[in-house]
Parts: sequence; C-alpha cells; structure tokens
Amino acid sequence: MKHSFIETKPDSHFPIQNLPYGVFQVTGERPRVGTAIGEYVLDLSLIEQAGLLDGTGVEGKNIFSSPSLNPFMALGRLVWPSVRSKLQYLLDENTPVLRDDKNLCDQAFHRMENVTMLLPAEIGDYTDFYASKEHATNVGTIFRGKDNALPPNWTHLPIGYHGRASSIVPSGTPVRRPLGQRKTKDSAYPVFGPCTQLDFELELGWFIGPGNSLGEPIPVDQAEDHVFGLVLVNDWSARDIQAWEYQPLGPFLAKNFATSISPWVVPLEALEPFRTTGPKQDPEPLPYLQQGKNRSFNINLEVYLTPENTGKETRITKTNFNYMYWSIAQQVAHHTITGCKIRPGDMQASGTISGPNREERGSLIELTWRGEQPLELNDGGERTWIEDGDTLTISGWCQGDGYRIGFGEVSGKILPALSEEKILGKQAKVKI
Repeated sequence: MKHSFIETKPDSHFPIQNLPYGVFQVTGERPRVGTAIGEYVLDLSLIEQAGLLDGTGVEGKNIFSSPSLNPFMALGRLVWPSVRSKLQYLLDENTPVLRDDKNLCDQAFHRMENVTMLLPAEIGDYTDFYASKEHATNVGTIFRGKDNALPPNWTHLPIGYHGRASSIVPSGTPVRRPLGQRKTKDSAYPVFGPCTQLDFELELGWFIGPGNSLGEPIPVDQAEDHVFGLVLVNDWSARDIQAWEYQPLGPFLAKNFATSISPWVVPLEALEPFRTTGPKQDPEPLPYLQQGKNRSFNINLEVYLTPENTGKETRITKTNFNYMYWSIAQQVAHHTITGCKIRPGDMQASGTISGPNREERGSLIELTWRGEQPLELNDGGERTWIEDGDTLTISGWCQGDGYRIGFGEVSGKILPALSEEKILGKQAKVKI
C-alpha cells in the first residue's frame, strides 16, 4: 500500500489514495485550487508553476490558479488521470522531488484549519434526482398509502427536477429558516410564516466535466467519462411549504433556499476499488438506460444532529450509497436523452439516500414518519423536525484495507427565520 511523506492516520479521509480537489483561500490572498492530503491542503497552483505537473496536459494553462475547478473539469479524462498519477508520485514517501524541497513545501502546504474552503465550482445548472427506491417508497407511503407508494413511472426512469444553483453553499454556511405559504388540513386558506417542518436530505452529488453538444445525448456507457467527481449534499427541505406548493409542478420554494455541499470533490478514479453491483432493477430498463458494469459504489454515510443548547451530537442516520436504485451513469444518460446540454461545473445530485431499515433513512420525514415517531437525542431531547440552532453534519467514506477514501463533511446550522415585519417593511408596520 502506498504511503505519503505527509503523515495520514488510518481513519483520515484524505490519504494518498484519495487526493480530492477543492478551492481554498488564505486570508488576504486569492482563491486557488488545492488537493487534500492528511491534515494539509497542497496548493496546486504553486506545484503547477514549479513545472512539477509538466507532461500531464495542464502545462502552460494556469489551470490551478483559477478560483474554480471549471477549467480543470473541462479537460476531461485525457488529463485527469495523468494529473492524479503525477500527484501521487510527488507525494509518495519515496519520491524526493517535493519531499526534499523545503522552500517549496513551506509555501505550498497549508494546514486545513488555516484556510477557508469555498465552493469548488462555478455551478451553472443543478439537477436533483429521486433515485432511492426506499426513500421514494417511504415518502409515497406517507402521502398516498402503501398500495400507491411509487408512481407508475418510477421503475422506468430516474425522476428529477431542476434546482437552484444560486443557493448552493459550501459546508459551514449558516442556513436561515425559510418563510412561505403553509396550509393545514383543517384550514380553508393558507397562512404565511416560517417553515415549521424543516428537514434535511442526505445525498451525494457529482460535478460534470466535459459536456455535450445541444441535441446530442450522452450514451449510458460513456456517461461516467463526463463525471469529474463526487461531493456530499444536504438538500434542505421545507416539507410544509412543499406539501402546499408542489402540485402540479413539483418542488419550488421548498427547495430553493439552500443546498449545502462538502468542499472536496473526490475523483471518480479514487472510488473505482469500491464499485458494487447495486440493486436489481425490475423491470429491466429500456435500452438507453441499460448499464453493463457495476453501477454503484460502497460509500458509508452518516448524519449527526447537534442542538445548540447542549452541543451534544446524536447520530441519526447510518446508510450506504450502494442502496441507490438508479446509478450515476443512468441519471446522466437520462438527463441528456432529449439532447439537453450539460456543461463543465454543472452539478447533479442523487436525491435522498435511504436503506431498508429505519436507522438507514436519509431524511427526517422518513425517520419520524412525518412527525408521528419522534427521534430520541443523546441529550434527552426529541426531534420531529429541525429546530433553530440545530447543526446537521453529514460524513461519508469508503473503507479500504488500512485506509479510507473520505469526503470530509458537509455541515450547516439553522438560523431563525426573518421576522414578517422585516420582510414586509412598511406594510407590516401599518398592519400592526
């Protein structure tokens, strides 16, 4: 097994076998691209400028001096593996080139606590899917009953909707409770106010590298060539707002206020050793969705909830990405079958990831069965929905032999909703 001259512990998310990419900033300096190794960020702009990446396809392009990964994503699979291999060579404990250059090491390595991680990409478009059969069945059962849980199209195509790229935020960004219209069963008219059923959704997302031309679908067996890498996603959801607004066009304001992602993008190449077959698909998909090789990945996922008043965290979910019914490749192929154009930096997400058991459900609406079965917290409290001051943290990793391929975490704290007076201004004052 390879080891780096940068020390990494067995439970580190960022050994030499991983090397995810992200955009970081040191106070007072410009954002640029780095890779994570152990507890450090390696400044790839300096490595590139020093000529250590010559021969990989990035030389002369200043790819890693960019404030986003978009230029690197656009280069595709002719370049990505070459850069990854060169970085693994440079960071190997037996390679002196970087290891013995003290001046370059002092400039290029930054401890993670001394940098700010930014969004990894300029995200042009964002599509969220609904690809977990367990999640779709649970939610369908809650709203329509067991016999009508899945809509008739669900096992034939990956259902999705277009989200808001403008409200995707990096881990650590506080999320304000949204305001909106809500309607209870026993009221004739809706009311306006703060969301009362705020939820999380445990997801994985992937960034698109090279896109396609308008009018040209991406075949399913080529779809992964267009996928740069994966991140953790928390697609915050206002369930009560969603229940009133979603018919007939689906999610809108219930989903557009915030989507949190982890800052490190794990290359698809790093996940190759952890491929799995995925669930059996019945009925067999139509030919354009038939994928020959192992479709999924064995990625462990956990969610923790920490109340502000006690600071004591509770693990509320432990599940795995290999439960997903529709694969990444199938979702990309379906997205583009109409000829829809996707571009470098576009993000797609899996939808909530749930398993067959209660503790494997990836949202509170499932975990509490829409509030009927409250969760017990380690501090003695309960939760049916997320409360103000709560922090939700998602973590994920693949377990190898003596090492992990990790995603780090995505975390967000809920802030109270803005007051109606602040929103409506003079109108509210007159009304009062």
